[in-house]
This record gives sequence, structure tokens and C-alpha cells, in this order.
Amino acid sequence: MSYPVTKRRATLFVTCIVDQVYPSIGQATVRLLEDQGVAVDVPRGLTCCGQMAFNAGFRDESYAVAARTIELLHGRGDVILPSGSCAAMIRHLYHELFAHSPYADRAADLIGRTYELTEYLVDVLGVTDVGARYPGRITYHDACHGLRFLGVSRQARTLLEHVAGAESLPLPGCTECCGFGGLFAVKQHAISEAMLERKLAGIAATEADLLVTGDASCMTQIAGGLSRTQSSVRACHIAELLANMHDARP
Repeated sequence: MSYPVTKRRATLFVTCIVDQVYPSIGQATVRLLEDQGVAVDVPRGLTCCGQMAFNAGFRDESYAVAARTIELLHGRGDVILPSGSCAAMIRHLYHELFAHSPYADRAADLIGRTYELTEYLVDVLGVTDVGARYPGRITYHDACHGLRFLGVSRQARTLLEHVAGAESLPLPGCTECCGFGGLFAVKQHAISEAMLERKLAGIAATEADLLVTGDASCMTQIAGGLSRTQSSVRACHIAELLANMHDARP
């Protein structure tokens, strides 16, 4: 494969939920990066980062999956994920998972070149305006892992502030969890639903017509709640909005 002259080369880590449910998020991510002169590669055979097994306590299974991830991403330049959750697994938990293992050095190398999408655009590429347009009112939900593990908050808002035609509205409780939390939503369903109700109330208070977030899991949780309450507000991933591929889901 030949590439145009570019600033950098990067590998897209297509997360499980993007691969299986929302491929348009992956496509939007590629478009955003290529528009900034980044040559994007997606390795064949790349699957899960190992987070689900890790969170469920299956460390051996998580180690096996994550070790394959390390092998496939070795020597592939910057690694970009449209998910603070999966990026946090690599950046923070690979230290623990591979401590004193044969993969320790390669894990450390991968950790040092792994980025969440908005973090990469703003902090690495120095981009604030990607040419996005949206004629409406938007509000932003901070996904927990991106916010708390990676410090991703300012980056997303910087990009949203430059979306032409959009009015950006503050979301009450924007840093509060939406109640998804992977297995938490299954094992603690009642608490998860109560947290979602609180999030939906905050969204309604903004009078926005679009809820934007940086993780597909949060988007799914919130979109489901909006749909069940027959809200006119729709939810989308920030990559789709920024790439002008917005198709907010019911």
C-alpha cells in the first residue's frame, strides 16, 4: 500500500463495540485522521484489548488477549482509539497486567504511543478545528474512563467549540457516570437505571437536541434511555459529529 506524504502514521484500534455494532464510528475516525494528513492502518486480526475479561476477574484470559494485542501493534506507530475506556485499559492497566512478564517492555512501549482520539487530535496534532458543521444545540457527556484515567475533557470541548453552526450547552452532572460501566449495568441493573435516569434529566434540562460523547458504550446506554422515554434528543459519538457523518440514533 502506498501513502501520500503525511505528518505521521497511525494505527486505528477498532474497539469491539465499534467493530461489531457501530462501524461508522471507525470510518469517521479514519476520515478525521486522514484529513489531518495521517496515514491510517488497521491490522488484520486485531480484536479486544482484554478489558472485559480483566474487569470480570479473568486475569489469565485477559493476559492472553492483551498479549496478542501487543504483538499485533508492535512497531506500528501511534495507536488511536475512539474510546477512552479501551485506551485506559492499555495506558493504565497493561502496567499491572504485564508487570514482571516477558511482555513488560513491549507493553511499556505500546502504553507510550497509545491515545484516545480527541486527545490525539488536540494534544499531539495540535488541531482545534476539523471543519465540522452542525446546525443545532449540542451538549457533551464525559465518559468515565476517558475523564478519570486519561484526563480527556478539555480536548473534546475544544473541538466541539469549533463546530460551525453549533451551540454548545453545558450538561448538568456532565462528569457523572451514565450507569453503563460494562458488567456493572448487568450485575447492578437497578443502580444502573437510577444513574441513567439522573443523566437523562440533566440532558433534558439543557434543551439540546444532540448529546455527544466519546465512548460508544456510553452512547448506547444514553441513546437507549432517550429512546425509551421518547425523547426528541439524539445521541452520537464525537467522531461522527466531527467528521460530518452524524446520523444520531433513535
